[in-house]
Amino acid sequence: MTTCVIAVLGGFFFQLIHMPIPWLLGSMVFVLIGSKIFRGVTFYWPAQIRNTGMIIIGYTLGLSFTASTLVQIGRQLPSMVLFTALLLLCAGGIAFIISLLSKIPFPTVLMGSIPGGLSQIVSLAEEMKGIDLTIVTFLQVSRLIMIMFFVPLLVFSPLFHVTLNDGAAVAAAAGSGWDPALLQHIWLFAVVCVLLALIGQKIKFPTAFLLGPMIGTVLLNLSGYTGHSLPTFVLDLSQLMMGSYIGLLLKPENLKNKLKMVSLALLNGVALIGCSILLSLLLTRMHDITVVTSFLSLSPGGMDQMAFIAKEVNGDLSVITCYQLFRTLFIFFAVPPLLRLIFRSVLKEKRTAQ
Repeated sequence: MTTCVIAVLGGFFFQLIHMPIPWLLGSMVFVLIGSKIFRGVTFYWPAQIRNTGMIIIGYTLGLSFTASTLVQIGRQLPSMVLFTALLLLCAGGIAFIISLLSKIPFPTVLMGSIPGGLSQIVSLAEEMKGIDLTIVTFLQVSRLIMIMFFVPLLVFSPLFHVTLNDGAAVAAAAGSGWDPALLQHIWLFAVVCVLLALIGQKIKFPTAFLLGPMIGTVLLNLSGYTGHSLPTFVLDLSQLMMGSYIGLLLKPENLKNKLKMVSLALLNGVALIGCSILLSLLLTRMHDITVVTSFLSLSPGGMDQMAFIAKEVNGDLSVITCYQLFRTLFIFFAVPPLLRLIFRSVLKEKRTAQ
């Protein structure tokens, strides 16, 4: 209950000062700070609530997919492969430099620098020998939180020629109340979204509570059923569900050399965001998409966070989601064996040197 009250206060405050995606950032910041200030109070946010928020986001993402957008995305598949590889190479290069500067083993920094796939990377780190799990988790979570702050501020800055008023107009267009037409097929979408989320979790699909509902919504849309945009207050609620959970993830008190680690995390996050900006400029020259859409497509965050921002600025949700989805699946299926191969090579070189 305490966590919920503080999260709501954060959402209202950030909305009052006209921050972008206020219910996500506000709840995240207030819960993070509150949990550190009121140490005698137990802060708790069930994963089931976070999962409910992800189902709502997955449904919203799925609505943006039509047959025509899927054809367009098929044409961009080579670009998805290319830019995913380039972004991961940038992450590897940044990790190598940080490893040299900090004297932290390269495998640990590399796993903390992989953009996206927090749960998969942390699970993989637990299986690897010689990996500092605390550092990996801190780098991953701190990058996620940095992206929550820096990406919205960048998107709404003069660099991208987008204003908060534009975002507000888009939010208003989504509707502020219940549309009677929403109830026509919403029960079917709700059942399918929840069912596919649970099946995805059972088969250990990456971000199952996001991808399952998204896939279900896409299939229903393509089969002729009409989905409708959710009211604004429901989308705000899903932001709060996610933001509160993220705010409790970061636990800096578990770190040694806190100042050093915070500095490395900042360097890592800023460098990755900088690389994604440069790559997004290259992507706009290859395809007829806006700078905002290309930046959110390549931003080293997750689909759910980028979707919130995209809705505020009227970005192309289908393109953004597909680039983010492709990277998520690539990280889930291809990165673990690649990392094992790299780590074996590093260990082999060390043994040879000895």
